[in-house]
Amino acid sequence: MKIISAKFLTGAVSSKQYPDSVCPELAFVGRSNVGKSSLINSLLNKKKLVKTSQTPGKTQEINFFKINNDFIFADLPGYGFAKVPQSVQRRWRKMIENYLLRRETLLAVIFIIDLRRDPSPLDLDLQRWLEACGVEYLLVGTKVDKLSQSEIKKQVNKLNIAYFDGGKGELLIYSSKSSRGRKELWSEITFRLEEFRRN
Repeated sequence: MKIISAKFLTGAVSSKQYPDSVCPELAFVGRSNVGKSSLINSLLNKKKLVKTSQTPGKTQEINFFKINNDFIFADLPGYGFAKVPQSVQRRWRKMIENYLLRRETLLAVIFIIDLRRDPSPLDLDLQRWLEACGVEYLLVGTKVDKLSQSEIKKQVNKLNIAYFDGGKGELLIYSSKSSRGRKELWSEITFRLEEFRRN
């Protein structure tokens, strides 16, 4: 997909602050320091649209971006960062759950994991929660550039079993550095946008 424009709309901590929109929306979610901001910037081919931080857990609100005046990306706070107080983690969790369950224009969640790591209990909990609530998601493994081809194959096989256990899902791989997997991820996103417009 050709990205003509991408601009920051607003940050929100409650539904009252969400942008008014009839545009379809895709949300990006993942553990702190998984490379979520870098992936969004790479996907949009915009180096500094989404601020990346060396301090995991710094993003404390949902940030909305309007793409091509046509659809929206929502960047959700990273989860699972130990140095963030429990009270803050609980607040984030509630904010994220409210958004994912109540945002009527949400098409799907881009659920980002680190391809190099085994699934954490938090990742598996989120997956089970998304499935139990009927929220559609795409599982994307980042940092593929940090592995050799044989390691990639091994990890993809291992993670597909861990997350999908031979079911219908399939892990997509992505590198924010080389943009490997960009075309495939855009293909999945575009399919959902076109399906939304047909309906």
